[in-house]
Amino acid sequence: MISFTESGLFCIPGGFHIDPWRPVETAVITHAHSDHARTGHGSYLCHEQSLPIMRVRLGDQHYQTAGWNQPVIRNGVKVSLHAAGHIIGSAQVRVEYKGEVWVISGDYKTHDDGISGAFEPIRCHTFVTESTFGLPVYRWDPQEKIYAEMRQWIDKNTAEGYSSVFQAYSLGKAQRLMDAFRDYEGRIFAHGAVLRIQEALDEAGHRFPIAERMSSLTPSDKRKTCIFISPSPVEGTHVQKLIGPYRTAVCSGWMQVRGNRRRGSADKGFVLSDHADWDGLLEAVKATGAGRVYATHGFQSAFSRYLNETGIEAAEVRTMFGNEEEEAMTAEPVLENPAS
Repeated sequence: MISFTESGLFCIPGGFHIDPWRPVETAVITHAHSDHARTGHGSYLCHEQSLPIMRVRLGDQHYQTAGWNQPVIRNGVKVSLHAAGHIIGSAQVRVEYKGEVWVISGDYKTHDDGISGAFEPIRCHTFVTESTFGLPVYRWDPQEKIYAEMRQWIDKNTAEGYSSVFQAYSLGKAQRLMDAFRDYEGRIFAHGAVLRIQEALDEAGHRFPIAERMSSLTPSDKRKTCIFISPSPVEGTHVQKLIGPYRTAVCSGWMQVRGNRRRGSADKGFVLSDHADWDGLLEAVKATGAGRVYATHGFQSAFSRYLNETGIEAAEVRTMFGNEEEEAMTAEPVLENPAS
């Protein structure tokens, strides 16, 4: 029913692609990250919570939305969207045709972060799963433990006269940080890429603490010992000159591996991921009851091999999906107008 093509996953009887990476006529989109939602398609189907973010990132397109578990029929194929828990609006795609059910997970995490929705296990015959962190070394601590460590780090920095810069992806991770830092409202600033997402989510009815844009007009007492959230380093930017002494933390699942903590100039690494860890991946696969599993982007070879060893028929599928976790660890320029 689903074919792996040069343009991405293609539902043959339904005539649509799922998260295609090349322009197609009809695209079903799991979530609004740029490696899954791209421009150039004739029409888009996504969850209604993804629409505000899709518009920010892709502009005006031919959009169709659906709610959770709201069937959409395409040429006799029943398509429905189910919570993936990855970011706000992220969905798994359930595809049913003549009694056969496939589920394409997109990206997901199995613990509920409080803002992205709880992952919904879906029974199916075939499950296409991500495997970004598909190795046993990747096991996450409880979210509240990580959040508490972040707050302690902020408080320590404040007491010592430092601002706290958090390097985190603008869609997904940044919203979790905003949620974690509610008690610091009035001290939170963010890069323009983060603020654009926040504005769209606020207009859609989500409620986060107010984050401000940093400029030379911001009173100096607000700039010093502030919290600044950015998808990229602030070194060499006007922000660096405005916030005074600061320490930087990178927030990513890759921080689980000690060597990655030395990447870049970060002072601290927090293991915070929007993806399932090893145990979460296994939990999700088993909950589907699928007789066949395809593992995509990440450690797909190792993960599919492990599933085969445990009696689950599995294979790896290479895709053009990237990994937004890595973006928060690259030295991209912070493109902001110093006067803004």
